[in-house]
Amino acid sequence: MEARDERRLLKLQRDLQAVKLLIIDELGYVPLSPTGAELLFEVFSQRYERGSTLVTSNLPFEDWTSVLGSERLTGALLDRLTHHVHILTMNGDSYRLKQSAGRRRPATPADRAEQNQATADTVNPETGEIGKP
Repeated sequence: MEARDERRLLKLQRDLQAVKLLIIDELGYVPLSPTGAELLFEVFSQRYERGSTLVTSNLPFEDWTSVLGSERLTGALLDRLTHHVHILTMNGDSYRLKQSAGRRRPATPADRAEQNQATADTVNPETGEIGKP
């Protein structure tokens, strides 16, 4: 929105379209204004089938309407975003919260073994399941 207000939106859109991987982290953490949602939709539309986009969110898709403000816009955005995609659904405790709790007390051998096990797991790109390498 700032780029639009400063009359440099087209340049920003071209720049975002040109990057090989665009990462949108924590989508839905803060709801977007109607204009912000439309501009984000334009970014996804312009990158559709042209560049890789990685999106993280704590929200399931059915809750994205509350962030984007429009069922029609949300449907159109998800249609583009979920075509040719690998969806990884991860449940469990927050890694950051667990890490900060570990700083408050000395790590036990069991904690270190669990952390080593977690880093040794891999994600199957076909199924999204976590397993051994």
